[in-house]
Amino acid sequence: MNDRVTPPIHALPDGEAEVSVVLRLPWEDVARLGQDAGRLASQMQRPVTLDEAVSHRLRSTRPAAHAKPAGEQPAAVAPSASVSSLPPRPPADQARQAIERINGSA
Repeated sequence: MNDRVTPPIHALPDGEAEVSVVLRLPWEDVARLGQDAGRLASQMQRPVTLDEAVSHRLRSTRPAAHAKPAGEQPAAVAPSASVSSLPPRPPADQARQAIERINGSA
């Protein structure tokens, strides 16, 4: 984040907080989020949005590297550990493949 603008934070009645964020993700990551939403929906026996799936994943994962004390830097991630290791493809192909994965027709 280069522009140091703090996004608005809203307190919710259930004691949680809401922060709106815009992320740019590769289509493969969006497809994985769709798969997570599908799994969560089958567990909860109701439709689930991608927002809910992301929130659930953030709440259920272990503390991340940013939770380390000030002054410690997280270890660099090896290129092979990247989420998207496929060669670049045209955006239309990426979108089509992501939609096919979400719909289960890939």
